[in-house]
Amino acid sequence: MQPADLGHLITPGDPQLHPDGQRVAYVLTEVDLDEDRYVRSVHLWDGEASRSFTHGPSDGSPRWSPDGEHLALVRTGETDGAKPQLHVMPADGGEAAARTDFPLGIAGLAWSPDSARVVVVGTEWTEVLADLDDDERARRPRRITELPFRSDTERSTGGWVGDRRQRLWLVDPAGQTDPALLVANDRDQRSPAWRPDGRRIAYLSDPIERDEFTPWSQPFEVPVDGGEPVAVGPPGMWSWVGYAPDGALHLAGLQSPWDWPGANRVWRCEPDGDTFSLTDLTGHLDRDVLPAAPGVAPAGPRFVDDGFLTALEDRGTTRVVHVHADGGVTDVIGGERNVTGFTVRDDASAVTFTATDPRTPGELHWSQDGEERRLTDLAEAFRTTVEVRETERFAFERDGTELDVWSVAPAGMATADPASVPLLLNIHGGPTSQYGDHFFDEFQVFAAAGYLVVGSNPRGSSGRGTDWARAVVGAWGVGDSIDVLDLEAVIDAALARYPQADPERIGIMGGSYGGYAVGRMLPRSQRYRSAIVERGLLQWESFSGTSDIGPFFDRMFLGESLGVDSAIHRLASPVHTAGSIVTPTLVLHSQADWRCPVGQGEEFFVALRRAGVETEMVQFPNEGHELSRSGAPKHRVERFEVMLDWHGRFLQA
Repeated sequence: MQPADLGHLITPGDPQLHPDGQRVAYVLTEVDLDEDRYVRSVHLWDGEASRSFTHGPSDGSPRWSPDGEHLALVRTGETDGAKPQLHVMPADGGEAAARTDFPLGIAGLAWSPDSARVVVVGTEWTEVLADLDDDERARRPRRITELPFRSDTERSTGGWVGDRRQRLWLVDPAGQTDPALLVANDRDQRSPAWRPDGRRIAYLSDPIERDEFTPWSQPFEVPVDGGEPVAVGPPGMWSWVGYAPDGALHLAGLQSPWDWPGANRVWRCEPDGDTFSLTDLTGHLDRDVLPAAPGVAPAGPRFVDDGFLTALEDRGTTRVVHVHADGGVTDVIGGERNVTGFTVRDDASAVTFTATDPRTPGELHWSQDGEERRLTDLAEAFRTTVEVRETERFAFERDGTELDVWSVAPAGMATADPASVPLLLNIHGGPTSQYGDHFFDEFQVFAAAGYLVVGSNPRGSSGRGTDWARAVVGAWGVGDSIDVLDLEAVIDAALARYPQADPERIGIMGGSYGGYAVGRMLPRSQRYRSAIVERGLLQWESFSGTSDIGPFFDRMFLGESLGVDSAIHRLASPVHTAGSIVTPTLVLHSQADWRCPVGQGEEFFVALRRAGVETEMVQFPNEGHELSRSGAPKHRVERFEVMLDWHGRFLQA
């Protein structure tokens, strides 16, 4: 796979089963390199074949009305500055009609049980900015009075969150009346869900007594026909809220932000006097129900007549299980792959899902009565155009614990001479994330360039339970932390397994946590010939005040907040040990990254220059933390070219 082959990628996602239990709407995403954009359209499996259902080029979040008569979707127009808006179309096909026109678009939708209304999360400017034009908004100084003031997920507003509000609105799908504001307070609202009787809507928001240094969220409920919202659950670190068919409220997430890193769980929430009672429904599985790498869309459990189905992130795979009302658990979708979306009949008799494996960017599948069939063949054309190298998975033992490794070898590896192939270690972000049994363009591109590519899930990763994820908490104050020792052992295991790998030509690279890990590994050894540090957390003190997650991330992982004990912040910062680095190191960063702001990379680059290390820095304009996954297609290609050029200078000689 070459960098420009990103233009051949086609992936399905967000499958939605029609109430008839047969038809499936899903989103197809293609990469248009010429126009430097992603083309997203809704496709329909009609029971016999798959066909285009909307024209795009930016359609997503398809949702059938409960009566089966209409399909709602989120569409972004093609004009400059267009924002995502609610559109509604007949379920049998036809033109989609716009039903909202919010200044900053919408971010979520849900049909009422009677199909008469749609609730959306509409985004508007704050009152002081609402009547200004774009130039005047950009010119005015920003008055910041609370945290957070920026978020890497808010691309449409330059990351700023203090100058806009996300609130719930009721929309008439027929377009006969204007959208009506449902909740008028100034706290952002998200993740709306209708109670089965249609009388109330639950949503997530900041707690009434808000702590700006802790990422609490709380579930609220508001009467649809008027009234004030009331809390219906305790503050926690909640990412999803919804109802079972009997009206019981459920949450997905953790009871406290300080339980992160850890495995997100599904909870039943019930009133208990003046407080609330939480029942943990998936804690015994000790696996995350909100997978992030790759993600599952839409997130959260799917309720059926007997319990619910949920995704589980599990040791490099994402599978689906049925958690029955009596607590029993049945496997539904498994295998050496990652499910990226699923939907199910109410009686759980059939499941349709999208999934990826190491050779397949994604396909739509159908499972019924124990039989599974693939409904699309999107990968055939891709593999006809692009050579996909085989991925090998193996495990080895370190310190009494098995570590999983995924490797992709270059062409001719089997007949290569001993110690003739350069080895390249990739380190994922998070650290609470995982590599796994899914298609990964980075492994393929670097293998095609002649490298033996390896990646692993050291302790601190997800997919292996809470203790595995929390093994790094408080550990980064010393150089030989458990994750670093795991990663160094991966290199040794790969060299032992593949005699063709050259121990004198080892490169390491990683992004986000991966960039942090590379920055911590480089001072410990001179064995590496080339390194790339991408979008890394490299200086904890400045990160704590500039990152969108800085006010609390240090307490989560270092065990201390800046201002309480700053000693570990310095000990854990790669900037302060950069003087011991000798490996030629490329620093990559995005200029609009608000998760690991560009100053992190700049500080590290200056420290490397001061130490006399051979180094360069490349910055990508108008890109955020997610450049490698969802950045502009041309930038993604150029990013690959920059990385291949750097490693080629030192590993291919």
